[in-house]
Amino acid sequence: MSLEIGIDKDRGVAVVTLNRPDRLNAIDLGTARELTDAWRAFRFDDSVRALVLTGAEARAFCTGIDRDAVVPQPNSPYMQDDPLLGIGPKSNDLWKPVVAAVHGMACGGAFYLLAECDFLVADPSAEFFDPHTAYGMVSAYESMLMATRMPAGELARMMLMGTAERISARRAHEVGLVSELTDSKKDLAAAVRCASVLAGYPTAAVQGTVRALWAAQEAARAQVLGQAPHLIALGNLAAERQAELFAARRSGEYRVR
Repeated sequence: MSLEIGIDKDRGVAVVTLNRPDRLNAIDLGTARELTDAWRAFRFDDSVRALVLTGAEARAFCTGIDRDAVVPQPNSPYMQDDPLLGIGPKSNDLWKPVVAAVHGMACGGAFYLLAECDFLVADPSAEFFDPHTAYGMVSAYESMLMATRMPAGELARMMLMGTAERISARRAHEVGLVSELTDSKKDLAAAVRCASVLAGYPTAAVQGTVRALWAAQEAARAQVLGQAPHLIALGNLAAERQAELFAARRSGEYRVR
């Protein structure tokens, strides 16, 4: 299993951990299915009233889709399957609050998850970036999903600068992406503390507020996501050239701001 799920029924809190540290918690097709199944199962578990999402070990929260994942695609320019579109809690009709505990790298496809968490707390080691442009890919879904979570200029810089820059936890807190910057290795404890408070409030009021907050984003989200497949089809390099650019990358050559 690529997910580790722990439930504290006394608190009413579940902790969902991406558990592929050897792959920097990257999401393969099996992990994507597990996430979908987990969110949908929590819809029926009344003992869980709030959740925390995190990544195993210190190096990464999540680095997006696993580069070794093979995603079958229809033989048509009008149809495109993205296995990450259904991995978030809101996409699976879960209206219980979800707090993200972020440490280490959070990049690329990790934004499919972070965009559907209600708020983020982060360890000082957290670094946010999107490598798409550096490897000849359009950052479409990631940019669109995060558009309501960050100021436009900060989002544009992160998405366009690719692997050249990373946003530090401190900067992420300054611009509002992160709601709380914790002491070292305290992100999970802080997220659980917040989730425990939420789990202790009247359930219907909390879930109604989660739903209301999401409703404010839904209309714009639905409109813009429809454009993503066309932008990706027009702007992406061929897969072979993407792989060449990825293989030629040099670790450590980036600026953290």
